[in-house]
Amino acid sequence: MDDDTQPGNRVATPAFSIRLDAEGAHFSASPSLPILQSAALAGVAMDSSCRNGTCRTCIRKLASGQVAYRIEWPGLSAEEKQAGYILPCVAYPLSDLVIAAAD
Repeated sequence: MDDDTQPGNRVATPAFSIRLDAEGAHFSASPSLPILQSAALAGVAMDSSCRNGTCRTCIRKLASGQVAYRIEWPGLSAEEKQAGYILPCVAYPLSDLVIAAAD
């Protein structure tokens, strides 16, 4: 019986494809890790400093896809969030993403 719910069988965690337009880089990201951490694990360097959503060093613009935050309010204004800006240090992918440089 080939059942992924049986003890000892691992169910694969979905991975999303992330493309950084400014760098031309591609990497896979786990939905359980912030984008910045997935980039680092893949050997892709992204600007960062605080890694907690307050310094805004990593700010980028989301060209396509969806992210979620696990903190109540990352360091973005409502207008920035509405315009598609994200903070990869605290943003978790919910789909494949294309991320552009901040303007």
